[in-house]
Amino acid sequence: MKSILKVKNLTMNFGGLRALHNLNISINKKEIAALIGPNGAGKTTFFNCITGIYKPSNGDILISPKGNNEKINGLKPNIITKKGLARTFQNIRLFTSMTALENIMVGCHCVTKAGVIGAILNNKSTKAEERLIIEKSYFILKELGLEIYVNELVTSLPYGAQKRLEIARALATEPFLLLLDEPAAGLNPQETNELDELILKIREQNDISILLIEHDMKLVMSLSDNIHVVDYGKKIGEGTPKEIRNNPAVIKAYLGEEVV
Repeated sequence: MKSILKVKNLTMNFGGLRALHNLNISINKKEIAALIGPNGAGKTTFFNCITGIYKPSNGDILISPKGNNEKINGLKPNIITKKGLARTFQNIRLFTSMTALENIMVGCHCVTKAGVIGAILNNKSTKAEERLIIEKSYFILKELGLEIYVNELVTSLPYGAQKRLEIARALATEPFLLLLDEPAAGLNPQETNELDELILKIREQNDISILLIEHDMKLVMSLSDNIHVVDYGKKIGEGTPKEIRNNPAVIKAYLGEEVV
């Protein structure tokens, strides 16, 4: 199967603290993968490294959405987003003074052509592109079941809808890899079941790969094709949900008991 992300020997030091230690992870095309581990294991640090928020101390981050490996170490977050990696955050980071539609339009602008000069001149092509952005943004809202909130300020949306909206804004950047940081956090059981269905739908309709950090093990086991387990910044297990359930090192460090 074709790999679209390869992380080799990724190491991240913060002074004398080693948050990640020689981590190797590969994500395949159209795969749903999970990164799990105890709190403080280095999961969000890993996301921050591959999305440009942190510059790794060592190792390589390679993407190959079109077949050729490209190293993205040290690139700025906006450049990495344009190259096709989009993410959500553990704590929702939406533009609270904007509507649901406007939040998605911000994501769309990451992949537009008009630029600053076009925005200033507001010429015919810029106006046409802006109309397309509005149409695209509404389509994404509808795809994620958020069209009823199209003109609502983010602050008036239910928490579950805000979580979906952040995913929608990430999709607006047209990623080949979607990174979800604890998407089920704070959701009730019904919302979590709906999230399960939504992630599968996103994978199929957008033809993309998805990597999620998640503590809800039922969701992880239900969704994932492959699971990577980290503890103290080191990978201690990798495999299918069945293999992870029965991995002694994973059970000792994290699961504690068999997940059904």
